[in-house]
Amino acid sequence: MAARVAVVTGGNKGIGLAIVRALCKQFGGIVYLTARDVSRGEEAVKTLAAEGLSPMFHQLDINDLNSITTAAAYFKDKYGGVDVLVNNAGIAFKVADTAPFDVQAEVTLKTNFFDTRNMLTHFLPLIKAGGRVVNVSSFVGSRTLNNCSPELQARFRSEDITEEELVGLMQRFVDAAKKNEHKKDGWPETAYGVSKTGLTTLSMIQARRLSKERPNDQILLNACCPGWVRTDMAGPKAPKSPDEGAVTPVYLALLPPGATEPHGKFVSEKEVQTW
Repeated sequence: MAARVAVVTGGNKGIGLAIVRALCKQFGGIVYLTARDVSRGEEAVKTLAAEGLSPMFHQLDINDLNSITTAAAYFKDKYGGVDVLVNNAGIAFKVADTAPFDVQAEVTLKTNFFDTRNMLTHFLPLIKAGGRVVNVSSFVGSRTLNNCSPELQARFRSEDITEEELVGLMQRFVDAAKKNEHKKDGWPETAYGVSKTGLTTLSMIQARRLSKERPNDQILLNACCPGWVRTDMAGPKAPKSPDEGAVTPVYLALLPPGATEPHGKFVSEKEVQTW
């Protein structure tokens, strides 16, 4: 029987590293810590090895389409696919960052939405029957959704929104931000929030598609909020440790065989949240 394989993006620090640590302890298979920077990734693997854990490393930069396709080919050729995928890699500008809002909008959406979508485009076909896909989103996304115009809220919550329409909406936000017209267009002043609104909505769209196109494979795909976690991104004042932040993503990654839900949901503290 082929080895079971779990892949975590952005795994060299913070929540990603904590997810890898937990999967090494709980997942009955091979766990791949992936990172953009090879030396940082290998250093993280050494850190976990010192704890008696044995993840593998593979270079994967979600900002680089060639890196995504190279990694996808590796997992397909070596293992015939992937059993668990955790899309954890993401960015957030600090509150004090002086970069103009339009720059923050373009850079944040590129990584958190468009590049994560590229990951899903190339890795979803590799997810084996019974597989689990977890997109690390944020409660900031649902809060942002509630601050969008009624028209935008209706589309993001619609059961018939397509991936193409969603991509158009995300690009519309970036274009409006460049003209400083995003507020007039119904968007709130948060690039990070909009990127996570998009990621959660994308998760719901792709879950619906999986149910339709691969109904017998029992793949479960969800978005989740790890909570406010002490990381380089969220700062030292956050109440949760990275290991505590990993709890919900790992719970979704390890949903038992035969489980039918949650699927296409937004989950926080292991509970499905209203979207």
